[in-house]
Amino acid sequence: MSAWDTLDDRLRPVVQASTDEYARVRPALEAVTAEMEASLRAVFEDSPVKPLFIASRTKSVESFRDKASRTLPSENPDEVPTLLFPDPLRNLTDLVGVRVIMTLPHEVDEAANLIKRQRAEFDCRGDREKDIGSIESGTYGYSSRHLILRTIQNETVREFHRLLDPSQKANGSYLFEVQIRTVLAHAWSEIEHDIRFKAGDPRAWSPYFDRQFTATAAMLETVENEFAELHERYETVTGFWDEEGEGSAPLTPNRIRHVWMTLLPHVNRKAGDDWGWAAELLAAHGLKTTMDLAGLLQAEAITEVRAALDHRYSPGPDRLLDDLLLWRFGKKHIDLTAEPEDAPSKPRRESLGRRYRQMQLYRAREA
Repeated sequence: MSAWDTLDDRLRPVVQASTDEYARVRPALEAVTAEMEASLRAVFEDSPVKPLFIASRTKSVESFRDKASRTLPSENPDEVPTLLFPDPLRNLTDLVGVRVIMTLPHEVDEAANLIKRQRAEFDCRGDREKDIGSIESGTYGYSSRHLILRTIQNETVREFHRLLDPSQKANGSYLFEVQIRTVLAHAWSEIEHDIRFKAGDPRAWSPYFDRQFTATAAMLETVENEFAELHERYETVTGFWDEEGEGSAPLTPNRIRHVWMTLLPHVNRKAGDDWGWAAELLAAHGLKTTMDLAGLLQAEAITEVRAALDHRYSPGPDRLLDDLLLWRFGKKHIDLTAEPEDAPSKPRRESLGRRYRQMQLYRAREA
């Protein structure tokens, strides 16, 4: 049941008059909406921040009437209630709304900051996170960044103002709302809104719906976090191949650990282990940069090594790195990192020799 349906009869003429006026000027407001969407599209044209899509809407007449019908709580039921928005055409800031839909959570903040920097066109009068469900409340829902922007000397707004009130000077300033959210949050909120607020019969509701909305919101938050981590890992791995940047970073023990745990997090060691041994093995072959190590730790080579040696136990980083170097450099790796051939005891040389022969047999079979 809408606010209009339950509105005190004494207030209906006032609200209906505002609604009729809104219906009269709404076509001009649609022109404002179209221009705001176009302006925001232009903001992102030459920016590395790219929305998935941008959409806009002008509040419908029915929705306007319902929102204009909202009243403040009254202690005395005999008194005429007070309208929450006594002049809705000027009090409401969401008559014009633009949605900017991003892919990942961190892009929401980037988009908001970019829009707020367009001070020649917009003046930001409000910026808040609208959470339906939050960490503080221990609940799940969707998160959306809401900006309230004011246009600056906009001619389309002036035309709207002239139509709204010809007696007033049109200054070209108008408040409108921009919602910025991820595509998953957008999908959740659209479905939730359709079911919760557009139901044909308000009695057709079950607490289980709330439970399901909460469950799906929790799942979507997990998916978003995974996508965010995936994107961060992708950016990091891409940097490993940048000859002029991260790829040229020297292979200190800590750097080796970072590269390894980024590329092969499933082949783990204890966090406190020293990776100096890895630096020594790599340096023996002149592998001294991040890009050198990234080139060695290729999935295809790891798959071949695992198949060739048929490890009884999953190897840790030390054994796997040793095997990868042996796979690439062969006997040279044995000579550079094992005991001399004439040493009285040479367990490492013998172990490397056995593994090298297994690799040679595997290569012969697969040739």
